[in-house]
Amino acid sequence: MASEPPLKKTPRQKRITVPEFSASKKTSKKSVQKITMITAYDYPMARLVDEAGVEGVLVGDSLSMVVQGHENTLPVTLDEIIYHAEMVGRAVDHALVIVDMPFPSYHLGTHKAIENAGRILKETRCQAVKLEGGVDQAETIEALVSAGIPVMAHCGLRPQSVHQLGGYRVQRDENALLNDARAAAEAGAFSVVLECVPTEVAQRITDHVDIPTIGIGAGPHCDGQVLVLHDVLGLTCDDASRNVPRFVKAYADLQTEITGAVCKFRDEVRDGQFPGPEHGYE
Repeated sequence: MASEPPLKKTPRQKRITVPEFSASKKTSKKSVQKITMITAYDYPMARLVDEAGVEGVLVGDSLSMVVQGHENTLPVTLDEIIYHAEMVGRAVDHALVIVDMPFPSYHLGTHKAIENAGRILKETRCQAVKLEGGVDQAETIEALVSAGIPVMAHCGLRPQSVHQLGGYRVQRDENALLNDARAAAEAGAFSVVLECVPTEVAQRITDHVDIPTIGIGAGPHCDGQVLVLHDVLGLTCDDASRNVPRFVKAYADLQTEITGAVCKFRDEVRDGQFPGPEHGYE
């Protein structure tokens, strides 16, 4: 049986802008292509993700878990986010790059939030920031937007509030969720992530806000979808610190591939097969 041909990379295009990203909103009068967004945390992975042609690359505070090995997103610092975002910003030519504001960098008053978000944009070549919250963060979102800093909001399950929420739980209060999304949009957010929200609720929110909704565990009716890169690649470590949520789909099994490659290297070194004559110099 013949093997399938490799997938073609999307030809490189001009950089997506915040207004273009925000315009990717399905309405009753127009139908647009769904938005795809994925996380990245370093130069080589961000380069590959961008070459695949996604519309958004998120430097997520999820790096605290999938890169640093913590049990939640709280430990990652602003300096660490900036360090990773600077690498991603240099790698990406096409996608809109959004950077998570880590806890508690936007909870210290609007002036401090502007200072911290300003550092992200100045030091990383990225185009926007993301913060968790709706009604409770409307004043901060408005202040950031007024300062010229594009903001993506994040409603539903808010990982930075995991202790307050009592764990990673599906958020089902439709009125509260809709009010949060509306407040974020009215404050000037250009998009909103909906995490762990029932499908029908996410659909109603998508129908009632004027900005794109990006779902993660929120069903197929959002304007776009986002996943963590390590989950997509099958690189999520199987340990007690991180249970893989049901909305994750692995499109590869690089964990097995990488372990196998390293084992093969180990065995060839031990057996004297590597390095061979072709790997040396005269």
